[in-house]
Amino acid sequence: MGLMSFIVDAGEKLLGAPLVSAAPNVPELNKTAAAAIAKYVANQNLTAQNLAIIYDGATKTVTVKGVAADLATKEKIVLCCGNVRSVAKVDDQMTVVQSSAPASSFYEVKAGDSLSKIAKLVYGDGNAYGPIFEANKPMLSDPNKIYPGQQLRIPAKQ
Repeated sequence: MGLMSFIVDAGEKLLGAPLVSAAPNVPELNKTAAAAIAKYVANQNLTAQNLAIIYDGATKTVTVKGVAADLATKEKIVLCCGNVRSVAKVDDQMTVVQSSAPASSFYEVKAGDSLSKIAKLVYGDGNAYGPIFEANKPMLSDPNKIYPGQQLRIPAKQ
């Protein structure tokens, strides 16, 4: 995937204000931020061999490395790293063991969006939101709980 952009003021609130404001100049705080993001990824039951997450507060960039079992897991880990408040970019340096599935596209949620509205836009059918919801589990626990600025995986139409 390379470098992926995110809205810095949207996402999970994992990094406290003192941490974010001080992180650009304090390596220990960058490590604390990286550990918080890694914990968030682990709490989503997403794993990869040799997973390494590095946060650079000066550029608000997360670099993620490791080997995912499949493309869907890789994409979900990248989205977990980026859908965090105070993260502007994710430098995806992950690889995949098995890559037979087509890559997903990504969609940035806008104000007024719903999964049905997004499904209508990308698939032509508002009732086809199920694959989008499934593709974003476990980060999404409810199809009605999306927020502006959030990046979502959009799987290829079946």
